[in-house]
Amino acid sequence: MDSRTGLPVVGMVGGGQLARMTHQAAIALGQSLHVLALAPDDGAALVAADVQYGDHTDLAALRTFAKSCDVVTFDHEHVPNEHVRTLAAEGATVYPPADALRYAQDKRAMRERLTELGAPVPAWRPVREPDDLVTFGTEVGWPVVLKAARGGYDGRGVWMVTDAAHAAELARTLLAGGTELIVEERVPLRRELAVQVARSPFGQVAAYPVVETVQVDGICVEVLAPAPGLPEDLALAAQQLAIDLATSLGVVGLLAVELFEVADASGRPGIMVNELAMRPHNSGHWTIEGARTSQFEQHLRAVLDYPMGDTSLAAPVVVMANVLGGEPGGISIDERLHHLFAAEPGAKVHLYGKQVRPGRKIGHVTVLGDDLDDVRARAARAARWLREGHE
Repeated sequence: MDSRTGLPVVGMVGGGQLARMTHQAAIALGQSLHVLALAPDDGAALVAADVQYGDHTDLAALRTFAKSCDVVTFDHEHVPNEHVRTLAAEGATVYPPADALRYAQDKRAMRERLTELGAPVPAWRPVREPDDLVTFGTEVGWPVVLKAARGGYDGRGVWMVTDAAHAAELARTLLAGGTELIVEERVPLRRELAVQVARSPFGQVAAYPVVETVQVDGICVEVLAPAPGLPEDLALAAQQLAIDLATSLGVVGLLAVELFEVADASGRPGIMVNELAMRPHNSGHWTIEGARTSQFEQHLRAVLDYPMGDTSLAAPVVVMANVLGGEPGGISIDERLHHLFAAEPGAKVHLYGKQVRPGRKIGHVTVLGDDLDDVRARAARAARWLREGHE
């Protein structure tokens, strides 16, 4: 408990943009988020007052950090699960708990558990030797999607395998390097969706509207809220699926369920689970301005066991566009902001304090309105100003 405020102290392991934006939400709740960062130039370390430096794989650093917090949570899934278990065994309150977090850390464990629960998932199989991949591809048809069971994100750790020869060579190389693998059928998807749900230790849940996520080269570049043209029954089914998964897996905090929208043989739409994340998520950044309660405040409410906030939209249409770093040179970021605000005064800008590198997520912009085409065009224009320095 913070003696200055009388409020419990929330600590977040990881000092990236998710911790940075969670810190912003914590301020309104009377807190300064306690952050375990790797370096002083981490996004959250640049703005938070209470920062400890240490590696998230170092149990000693985690122990020291946990002692200063009433609740420990995460802005990424890369803390070793055994360390999360050790902290809890030693008396720390850690959310999400290790038993839940493992399903966001290990794709094989996730697929096994979701299959047990009867959740809709692509056909899949663990790959222990090259023949497993070749046999699977022959059975379901090429191409297939090969995934590293641990550590992949933003398109990393995912390979499209086109035929048996490609499969054998790639699997042999990856397995020899110690990479644990699973393979999945390539789903004939219509588009990608996401739904977020928050769950408290008490068991209260709150689901956000289903959104469409637009991916380019494995990276989310745009989020449309609510997902345009999604039938109401399918939207409700997706929200209920997320609630059921959060409850069954014992999640506390935010759960992001990434989905594929698919069609059955008769053309009727359906959904399949792609990935899970147990933290604030890129697909929910639109909620800062676009929902009555942001995902970051909701995550804090959940881990503190406060009642959940209102998840309804603040406008009929919300579009979030990620800002990726462009090529070096050109006008400064300050000048780009000047031109952006002049061109799109309604755009809300969030920069993460990151050094600009080509293709790196350095921020996002959000635009609200009534017409999807108009709002989408305005968000894209604002993002181009920050990336390229022109419309």
